[in-house]
Amino acid sequence: MSFKVNENVTWVGKIDWELRKFHGEELSTHRGTSYNSYLVRGKEKTALIDTVWGPFAKEFVENLKKEIDLNDIDYIIANHGETDHSGALPDLMREIPDTPIYCSKAGEKSLKGQYHQDWNFKPVKTGDKIDLGDKELIFVEAKMLHWPDSMFCYLTGDNILFPNDAFGQHYASEHMYNDLVDQDELYSEAIKYYANILTPFSKLVTAKIKEFVDMNLPVGMICPSHGIIWREDPLQIVNTYAKWADAYQENQVTIVYDTMWDGTRKTAEAIAKGIKEANNSITIKLHNAARSDTNDIITEIFKSKAIVVGSPTINKGILHSIAALMEMARGLKFQEKKGCAFGCYGWSGESVKMINEQLEEAGFELINKDGLKIMWSPDEEEKAAAVAYGKEIGSALK
Repeated sequence: MSFKVNENVTWVGKIDWELRKFHGEELSTHRGTSYNSYLVRGKEKTALIDTVWGPFAKEFVENLKKEIDLNDIDYIIANHGETDHSGALPDLMREIPDTPIYCSKAGEKSLKGQYHQDWNFKPVKTGDKIDLGDKELIFVEAKMLHWPDSMFCYLTGDNILFPNDAFGQHYASEHMYNDLVDQDELYSEAIKYYANILTPFSKLVTAKIKEFVDMNLPVGMICPSHGIIWREDPLQIVNTYAKWADAYQENQVTIVYDTMWDGTRKTAEAIAKGIKEANNSITIKLHNAARSDTNDIITEIFKSKAIVVGSPTINKGILHSIAALMEMARGLKFQEKKGCAFGCYGWSGESVKMINEQLEEAGFELINKDGLKIMWSPDEEEKAAAVAYGKEIGSALK
């Protein structure tokens, strides 16, 4: 499959309808994804921007041959070395081994480290460009968005930005354009992508957006390497990224817990009742971390003012679903969010103290430094204490 993005640019990627996990087993992809590769034809030269994931390499090369004589590809652009974008390079380079590969200096290191090939690398930096005859490709380094090697490129004349992973989504669609797809689905996948991948680099996102704006390059279309192409009001996603990067939060609190014999669940529900009584306007989301998708929970945390985290004590520790979630939260470095802990216990009761410590390590401001501990399963008096704890949380979030 291929299609014309415009008279000069052809999409030659792969839609992966079946993908349900990404980055190994780390990221859920409920709606599949696409690996977007673009063939850019100038008056004199032709460039291929990115490839596809390795399992589709042979299919990619064969389809590319139907679109162009491979020997007519003058340049290969590797905006990012991660294998979902570079995985077809070994098969492609066996066909056209001398074709120059333009990438960042860190990109050369990444590609050599992954494929152990000494291809014809041409390292570039921000402001470098290649001439296609009637137009140019301008390179813009984008370090840590989201790997050290990441970069964008911009096609003059057509005014197209190719930002690789930035502004993308894991979203398979036969339509491939932002104005043709369900907007709720599109933005649901876009915010999930940002929350789970780009959150720790938010300050860099802000700086990169400003740098690109200061270059005064008109943007008529944004063609990322996953998901749909932004052609109608393409800067809407840039403006949305600017909001997400600025310590984003909605009027929401997320309660996340795991439970062994329902005591912690009952406590979570009582806390939710108290929050609602104290703060009727706030949205409350409850998730059992062992039964909900972790990346969906992370997205809800990203949207929240605060999280309330609960686990019973087991072996002087916490349940593994909560431990994994807290490790993810630590790495994602959420900004300007509050948090607090609760949990049931039978005889030792370390979980609440541990969760509070992990919340602080992850950068959350504690609403209550002691948290709420309930022995065994809550009785009516203890449920009332949980409601009161919820009221304290709700009041702190007004």
